Amino acid sequence: MATYLDAILARHRAAAAADRRPVEALVANALAMPATRGFRAALAGRDRLGVIAEIKRRSPSKGDLRAGLDPATFAATYEMGGAACLSVLTDGESFGGSVDDLRAARGACSLPVLRKDFTVSDRDVLDTRIMGADCVLLIAAALAPQQLAEYHALAVEVGLDVLVEIHDEDELEHALAAEATLVGVNQRDLVTFEVDHDRAARMAQVIPDHAVKVAESGVRDGADARRLRTVGYDAVLVGETLVTSPDPAAAITDLRV
Repeated sequence: MATYLDAILARHRAAAAADRRPVEALVANALAMPATRGFRAALAGRDRLGVIAEIKRRSPSKGDLRAGLDPATFAATYEMGGAACLSVLTDGESFGGSVDDLRAARGACSLPVLRKDFTVSDRDVLDTRIMGADCVLLIAAALAPQQLAEYHALAVEVGLDVLVEIHDEDELEHALAAEATLVGVNQRDLVTFEVDHDRAARMAQVIPDHAVKVAESGVRDGADARRLRTVGYDAVLVGETLVTSPDPAAAITDLRV
C-alpha cells in the first residue's frame, strides 16, 4: 500500500539522481565548516523532558499551519520558552520550508538545529552540514539498511549528529546496526497518517538505554509529554502544536515536564 511518503520521496530521489556535483568537493566544504552546536548533547542526561521545537509552515495532510511565520522570530521565542533544540523544515513543495528558513532560525538563537527533510543521498547529507545545520534526519522507512548505515557514517565523519527516525522493531534493528545513538519514534502511521500513541510506549521499552530517545508527531500538551517521559523518552519533537499556538513559549514550558 502506498504511503504519504511515496510521492515526496520520489521527488527527492529524482532530484538526487540528477545531481552531478562532485562528492569530493562537497566533503571538503563540509569538513571546513565551523564546529556544530551539539544536538544530541543538548538532549542527553536532562532532568526534564527536552523539547525539539519545530518551525514548519504547512503539512501535506493539513495544509497551511502558519504560512507567513518568521523563522527568526519563532526561533528566538522557542529559545525563550526553554526549547533544547530546533527542527526546521527545508522541504519547499510539501512543507513550505527552505534553507533560508534554517539559516535565519539558527542565526537568531544559540540552539542546535536539526534539518528536517527527506535525506536520500550522500549529497543531501553533505548539504545539511554545509547549510549550517547541526543534525541530519535519516528516516529508516525511506532508506535501505545499507544506505542508512552509509549516510549515518558520512554524517558523523563530517561532524553532524544524526536523528534516525523509526516506526517499529525492524527499523530499530536497522538503526542500531547503523550505530544510531539518537533514535526518534514517529507515532504517525505511514499508511493511515493516524497517530498511534501506543507505538511510542511500546518502542520505548526496546530502544537501548545508550540511545537518546525522542518521540515524534502527535504530542499535543503537557499530559502527552508526561506520559512519554514516564515511559522513558528523553525528548519530544513538536511542530504543529507550537506553530499554531497563540503563545509558543508558554506551550514549550508546558511540555518541559
